Amino acid sequence: MNAPPASPAARAPWVLALDVGSSSVRAQLYDARGTALGPASLAQVRVRWRTQPPGAMEADAGALVAASLRALGHAVKAARAAKVEIAAVALDTFWHGLMGVAADGAPVTPLFAWGDTRAREDAARLRERVDAAAVHARTGCFVHESYPAAKLVWLRRTAGDSFSRAACWLSIGEHLGERLFGVRRTSLSMASGTGLLDVAHCRWDEEMLAAAGIRAERLPALSDEPMAGLEPGLARRWPELAKVPWFPALGDGACATLGSGAGRAGTLALTVGTSAAVRVLREDAVPRVPDGLWLYRLDARRTVAGRALSNAGNGFDWLRRTLRLPRADRLEALLAAMEDEPPSRLRAIPALVGERPPLSAREEVATLAGMTMDTSPVQLWRAWMDAVAARIADAVAAVEAEYGRADEIVASGGALHASATFRRAVERAVGRPLPLRGEGDETARGAALIALERLGG
Repeated sequence: MNAPPASPAARAPWVLALDVGSSSVRAQLYDARGTALGPASLAQVRVRWRTQPPGAMEADAGALVAASLRALGHAVKAARAAKVEIAAVALDTFWHGLMGVAADGAPVTPLFAWGDTRAREDAARLRERVDAAAVHARTGCFVHESYPAAKLVWLRRTAGDSFSRAACWLSIGEHLGERLFGVRRTSLSMASGTGLLDVAHCRWDEEMLAAAGIRAERLPALSDEPMAGLEPGLARRWPELAKVPWFPALGDGACATLGSGAGRAGTLALTVGTSAAVRVLREDAVPRVPDGLWLYRLDARRTVAGRALSNAGNGFDWLRRTLRLPRADRLEALLAAMEDEPPSRLRAIPALVGERPPLSAREEVATLAGMTMDTSPVQLWRAWMDAVAARIADAVAAVEAEYGRADEIVASGGALHASATFRRAVERAVGRPLPLRGEGDETARGAALIALERLGG
């Protein structure tokens, strides 16, 4: 006979994790072992981005705050129904977001995402003004338009009085913290994705601040300490969240690496969702930044290094909208039937949005070539899928060239879960099996695990 499930009290402490991702905002509850309460507690609200020429990718910060509050409300409701006592709240969000806020915290610019490429010319001029290799060695970031450092140069030139009216430049994670608690602080993890932090010494980099045209006073304070003093209206609505610690937002990639189970030595994390990334997590208080890879922080004692691709699952979404494709199960069957066929003669360059270094140096545009009158939409999908898989394999090879061949590649992410044929294409390209982990909540789970560490759980 199976033992009855443990009571919520026996599974304590519980952490509410809020994952403000680039595709959706999610909230989930996790017990002391990092096990989710259940599907009923999962709240998900879609995120909408404005994308238009020449390279814009921006969102309304207020809409993301509202989505976050909705997700939190659903999770609190689930906690009450399950009689779960929440011990802490963990936050994570996407790296490289940037927005300006006035002295009272009101946004004076949109929220700009990593995929916004309008700072490309400013990034090129910035590379001429600084020693780009030395900057990369200090900050772990490339001098590139995907990073806030270059976007600040662009905004200083183009944003008019919005730049001068911005009392502080921050990401959506810090903005959410200010709206909820009235404090402006950023974790080492989020700061490490700006291109403005000296990652070895955990302080703002003076040269890059000067190059970006701002002073440290216009950035949030660096602190991994929990926030307290929830906004009174929210404290009345959610009294169970009013007196528990809220930990500052962490970078989603670091959380996903830990949450997928790739925190052990000898493991490599592969996450494929809207974008893709290959990462290795290390105990590395004073890191060396490897050539050709980025390196960010999880916290003061751990770093995450790797390579990221801007074009992954987002390309499949575009193909679905653009081509007359069959329904998902039929598409999978047709793709599976093509797996024994010779490689396609079609050529695909999956570059719908601005790519990240070092691929960005190619200055590619999205391409599908080699079609004939007989080419089908499914064949176009296959060519695109194989091209994405090949780029993922190149990223794995680059990370393993620096850190050695991994004993295990831990794979996760919505795009891999959604398509078995895509996962097999990546396995063929990488040359190894990729057992899937998680249910798509690896990022939130990772944030919860770090909060549990800090609680002493």
